[in-house]
Amino acid sequence: MAGRPEGVGSAAATSLGLCGAGASRAATPSVAFGDISPARGEIASTFVIAAETAADDPAREALLDRAMGPKRRKKSSEKLRRGRRPSEGLAFVARGASGAVAGTVRLWDVVLGEGGRAALLLGPLAVDPTIKNAGIGSALMRHAIAEAARLGHAAILLVGDAPYYERFGFSAEKTGSLAMPGPYERHRLLALELVEGALAGAQGTLKAAGRKLKAQRLPLAA
Repeated sequence: MAGRPEGVGSAAATSLGLCGAGASRAATPSVAFGDISPARGEIASTFVIAAETAADDPAREALLDRAMGPKRRKKSSEKLRRGRRPSEGLAFVARGASGAVAGTVRLWDVVLGEGGRAALLLGPLAVDPTIKNAGIGSALMRHAIAEAARLGHAAILLVGDAPYYERFGFSAEKTGSLAMPGPYERHRLLALELVEGALAGAQGTLKAAGRKLKAQRLPLAA
């Protein structure tokens, strides 16, 4: 969808009111989306948000292709994700009643500049285009941010449209001295501090810092 970064559709406005990692770690993550109980991965109505599994890979990739098109692999954000695994415990899917993947969001470990402080990069956030107005994108965002705070992360960055992501607390206020490793629109580099002052004085180009994917071993010839 044009104007919606990472393939996300429209969603209702929300607010989180996160006040730092110390308080957030003690709190149970909460997502106001139908009868979702994300801490247990349960729902009494249509969708459930749960941790992504390896079995979700084909469905997630197919969803990203539908929502974002073939150019998604050329994004600057992809340079920070390629060959890496998402941050531990921070890859989620939304499932429909049948168990099919209806939405996805992942967060990735990065550092801010050479030898800089640690942060997270959010994306892709994508929802099945056929159900883009069900509020799934908004629910995935709230759940991902709450979990990142609970796990003690200090800040989240993303490249996206401010009018959409402002509702979750993101802005370009603290990203003026930061840069992506490739072409991007500077005003779309947004950040959310989970710990007050986490981005104060941050500068430099974002660099990948996440766990590397294990190289697949080819079978030995007979």
